[in-house]
Amino acid sequence: MKKEKDWFKDRGYPHFSNKTPLSIRKNIERYVTSSLKVSKHSFSPLIFKEIKQRRYKSSDFNGKIRRSHRKQKNEAIISNTKVRNILYATHIDAHIYSYYTQQIITPKYESYLKQKTLLSDSVTAYRQIETDDKLKFKNNVHFAKDVFEEIKRRENCVALVLDIENFFPSLNHKQLKLAWAKILDHKSLPKDHYNLFKATTRFSYVKLKDLKTKKGHFDEKELAKYKKKGKHTFFESIHDLIESDIIIHKNQKLDDSKTLMGIPQGLPISALLANIYMLSFDEAIVNSLVLDHDVYYRRYSDDIVVLCKENQIDLVQDFIISEIEKIKLKISKEKTEKTLFKINQNRLQSYNISNDGTLKENIPLNYLGFEFYGYQTLIKSKNLAKFYREMKQTIKRKHKRVETIKEKHLLDEAPIFKRKIYRLFSYKGVKTREIQSKRTDYINGKAHTQYFNRKFRGNYLRYAYKASEELEAPEIKRQLRNHWKILQKAMKKYDFSNVKKDS
Repeated sequence: MKKEKDWFKDRGYPHFSNKTPLSIRKNIERYVTSSLKVSKHSFSPLIFKEIKQRRYKSSDFNGKIRRSHRKQKNEAIISNTKVRNILYATHIDAHIYSYYTQQIITPKYESYLKQKTLLSDSVTAYRQIETDDKLKFKNNVHFAKDVFEEIKRRENCVALVLDIENFFPSLNHKQLKLAWAKILDHKSLPKDHYNLFKATTRFSYVKLKDLKTKKGHFDEKELAKYKKKGKHTFFESIHDLIESDIIIHKNQKLDDSKTLMGIPQGLPISALLANIYMLSFDEAIVNSLVLDHDVYYRRYSDDIVVLCKENQIDLVQDFIISEIEKIKLKISKEKTEKTLFKINQNRLQSYNISNDGTLKENIPLNYLGFEFYGYQTLIKSKNLAKFYREMKQTIKRKHKRVETIKEKHLLDEAPIFKRKIYRLFSYKGVKTREIQSKRTDYINGKAHTQYFNRKFRGNYLRYAYKASEELEAPEIKRQLRNHWKILQKAMKKYDFSNVKKDS
């Protein structure tokens, strides 16, 4: 059953302004729907955090290809770790971004796209696109399936996958402003929209690690003191932040002409602005490549995939690079992949096309978390490795926590219970269910605990099993057939309750 997004969300994280529970929704709504108030609203600093993703991938070391956690770049050996910079807003600021995104700008953007079916079909990320049965909205599994089915239909074709380099931090502000005004059908941005534009381009932020002032941890006593006053914040007021020793950084990322560029990744409006920014590029690809050369084009955020004939590779690649440069962006040559598909021994087979034109058989097309070989579809191996790594790290972390409790209370035994582990990392967590939870708020200095049920939507295995069905790829389920054995083996290392030990 599909469900429309609600712009109002009770966010649980602490920030520089207090939480906004459902009980004050009407007050928030009156504020965010007033264009005058929004045009004069003073946006608070964002909080900046890094999300690091360890990667073990093939890299070129002086002509030798080998898999490693490191890579060679400009004669230096650097880490392969992918770092994503996420910035998130205070609660009231997030409500403004969310309301303008869902209630004002998105309807106009969708209306513009729907005037041109080919254009609307080409842009897939950050949109609510209905499935064919109209019962739910498409996700990355459906979008991957569309591409794989088109390859099967064409049989002999090349899939070009291109990635935009440093996407969100590289958006040109002038280009964004013009595209934003175009969607609103204005020559310039109205005052309320202009205030949002300034907040997303000339933003300031505080690093999350700088807020951990007690030996790399938050000052829990200080946070508890604010909570008792009914404030789920890092400071009692924004003025206390300004007067503190915490550094407030400003966006200082400059392009080649020393002009400010980039928008924060992580705001409720960021994804929509990225799509709007790419509108002129999307139109150029559809008008020149799709219509004139029968090229198949899809863009999922900064991931571009095109299907073309083998003799069209240079034409397509050169045109895309040229159009990307027109909007002040760059294609990452390092991440560009070329995969040839053709019939071999009565089955569709994939071949990687290297830079020198040589073919390597059975190297899949990597797209949206899946590996497509032509004759089979698998979950990306690094995603599977991440699942097992998180499983083992969670078990180890739970064991360490219990060991600390044993030491603190001088206990000989304190077994670790496994219910949550099973729910997160085994077939027992595939079904959705209601889980009992609680929330404690302080009202007039007194703690009020509220018990409620929250919906558990299933674990990664649920996603994998659903993908297996949607993609008609039973081989995906076979990839995960040993997950129970791996889980049990990891748990046997520690003192879990009810886990049978080998005699």
